[in-house]
Amino acid sequence: MSPILVRPVREQLEHDRIIRLLQTKFKRKYEAGINPGAEQTVPVSVGTAQLYPDVVLQSLDRGRKLQAVIEVETGESVNHLEALAEWAHFSKARAAFHLYVPGGMVDVARRLCDDNQVYVSEFWSYHTVGDQVRFTLVFRNKEAPPKPVTPRAAAPRRPSPPPARPAAAVKRAKPVKKAAKKPAAKPAKKKARR
Repeated sequence: MSPILVRPVREQLEHDRIIRLLQTKFKRKYEAGINPGAEQTVPVSVGTAQLYPDVVLQSLDRGRKLQAVIEVETGESVNHLEALAEWAHFSKARAAFHLYVPGGMVDVARRLCDDNQVYVSEFWSYHTVGDQVRFTLVFRNKEAPPKPVTPRAAAPRRPSPPPARPAAAVKRAKPVKKAAKKPAAKPAKKKARR
């Protein structure tokens, strides 16, 4: 998936610098791969699509299980098209979705997420002070992400049971008493005729 917009050069440099800072921040705990600029080196599969988030965090063990995808936005890229084309898809990945936006764009980004049903596990803001970039956790979602709805094959319908009769209409059958078994009758003795 290609980027939706072409950032101004200054914003693209800031964007790529933040991606590299995040890679350094997470590299002790995760295998942190990045896709700066137009590079597409670390893909993530979401359904049948191959996506290239800015930072991909995988576990350090042999299985390299996907742990989180991170998308970094700049002032120009916090918009409705970006939310639909990228954020919505990243939020459906089988991993946490972290969104980083400039401090002044937090409210806009949150509104875009709400309007487009984008589930964000962690929402971060950043701002630059001189050469330093400061990250601030804005929101951490403690609810489980919604499970994707997968269409099921239509199951054959079972015939519905007949409607139940009202309780008043149900007659109780009287229990039938079984006759106790009597010992077989002995044949009567014939009186002898004399």
